[in-house]
Amino acid sequence: MSFVVGTADGVTRLSGPDTRFLSTGFDGGFSRGTAAYNVTVPEGWGEEGPRDLRAYATGRIEDAGFDPARDAPILLTGVETRHARVARLDSVVAVATVGLSNPAALPVDTDWLDHTGEPKRADADGIGDGGEETRPPPGTVNLMIGTTRALPAGALANLVAVAAEAKATTLIATTGFPGTTSDAMVVGCETNGTGDRFSGPATPVGSAVRACVRDAVLASLRSRYAEEPIPESVAAAEHGVVTDRRAAVTAVDGDPVG
Repeated sequence: MSFVVGTADGVTRLSGPDTRFLSTGFDGGFSRGTAAYNVTVPEGWGEEGPRDLRAYATGRIEDAGFDPARDAPILLTGVETRHARVARLDSVVAVATVGLSNPAALPVDTDWLDHTGEPKRADADGIGDGGEETRPPPGTVNLMIGTTRALPAGALANLVAVAAEAKATTLIATTGFPGTTSDAMVVGCETNGTGDRFSGPATPVGSAVRACVRDAVLASLRSRYAEEPIPESVAAAEHGVVTDRRAAVTAVDGDPVG
């Protein structure tokens, strides 16, 4: 049985057979069930102060006509469901909603790689890590991914890394940002499917996840920004951060390195 995607009243659902999920969203972690949800919050929602996220999201899902399990994985986004896009390949389905009003930039000093001219540096305009941001921003790149292959816990967790890499690679190539300050994802695998031990990029399931994430993210990006420009920098966006701190790097024995 394959996964099915449905949407109603600002809620997108990824449903399927008995599934082991792993969520990086609020109340995240491993769970078992038949559906995951991506809930669109209204404009200004984050300005209303703290709230019970589980109760709010569950109420929204029920109002949309769905019947969520008590521990169903749920993501929140400011992106309207009309911009959600679904990609399928082999055993994998991926659902993406892309909003970039709160990009998270990571400047990288590449002087040591450039021997031909000007240093290549990532854009570093905007506020740094210390900037105050208490309201959930209206952007977010959310992913819901399902595979009919059965995976052990480690391989399912590795799918988060595979999907995050594909998302970041796609966004850097198209926008210059690897993601936003509030990205999240849910990955799920059928518990009774044909089993795979691994899920890296060279495996069939990992390869399919990479392709589905890339194509779903691209399609949602095109939809979301069909009539307005993508932010050119963190400074030009509504929100966002630049990680401009520097870590101390040494050899394993503690000796300084150049």
